[in-house]
Amino acid sequence: MPFPETSLATIDTPAVLVDLDIARSNIARFQAYADAHGIAVRPHIKTHKLPAIAEMQLAAGAIGITCQKVSEAEAMIAGSDAIRDVLITYNILGGEKLEHLKALAKKVKLRVVADNSTVVDGLSAAFAGEAAPLSVLVECNTGANRCGVATPEEADTLAAVIDAAPGLVFGGLMTYPPAGGEAGVERFMGAAKELIEARGIAVPMITSGGTPSMMHAADAPVTTEYRPGTYVYNDRSLVSRGVCGWEDCALTVLATVVSVPAPDRAIIDAGSKTLTSDLLGLSGYGHVLGRDDIAIDQLSEEHGRLVSTGPIGLKVGDKLRIVPNHACVVTNMVDTLKITGAGHDGIETWPVAARGRIV
Repeated sequence: MPFPETSLATIDTPAVLVDLDIARSNIARFQAYADAHGIAVRPHIKTHKLPAIAEMQLAAGAIGITCQKVSEAEAMIAGSDAIRDVLITYNILGGEKLEHLKALAKKVKLRVVADNSTVVDGLSAAFAGEAAPLSVLVECNTGANRCGVATPEEADTLAAVIDAAPGLVFGGLMTYPPAGGEAGVERFMGAAKELIEARGIAVPMITSGGTPSMMHAADAPVTTEYRPGTYVYNDRSLVSRGVCGWEDCALTVLATVVSVPAPDRAIIDAGSKTLTSDLLGLSGYGHVLGRDDIAIDQLSEEHGRLVSTGPIGLKVGDKLRIVPNHACVVTNMVDTLKITGAGHDGIETWPVAARGRIV
């Protein structure tokens, strides 16, 4: 982890650090895999929320970006002239969001998703009078049991509704499968594609995603593009799955020991408002680099409790770097990041452009 340790003393804590050299390596690794298998890459920016890192992904070969909110897309586009192809993978409802969406569609190549006719009707009403139709993909549930139509037959029916709706054009199929769900993606999407094409409706793209299984994306050859998110930074949850090592984690939290009330216990100034309460099936709230013997077993809002089975060996004022369980949420908790690497001298402070957005 080549973050300049000598500079850490100058950083006020808690702070979120990002090593761009590691991020660039992570980007290149999956891009090479996708290129070798003929899969387009459309990274999800929810992990970093930074136009500059999206530009790194595009420069490596990504065809566009994925966003989860209209306002995220607005922030990313405002921060980069290179971002001109956006997919928003969320059911969009409500007049304010739709007005923002119409403005966004005039600036970039835009696609959205829907898994029900209510969302389709709202999109159609908003875009029926627009000069160009909005591309809408059908979101499909291939095993994650979140959003998505439940069967290929429902996907076929909704595709026909979109195809007939004023102001809209059917754009393809989208899914967010569970880890290891490639076989389910292949079965569902293959069957849905066959049904839709039998109607005489083209299926321009089939998009899947998820970092845990990204190096198996080609096991669902029906997929034309893939949307990894966390891969750019990686985190403890991915290390625990064997997807990467600690040396591949570009984002860490810098914390200071503020109390050592017992020989086996210390308190740091990073709590749930920094490390977040996400467990993702893990025990504890992050990994202290270089200290496998320490567990972060409790968080309150501004305190984190570190415990060890033996003497903890820390003193007040010590600084520790922690790999969080879930990097994506940590990014959204802070206004700025401390950046190093990729030709940047020393440590720079970057605002997190797309965090805290409501629309």
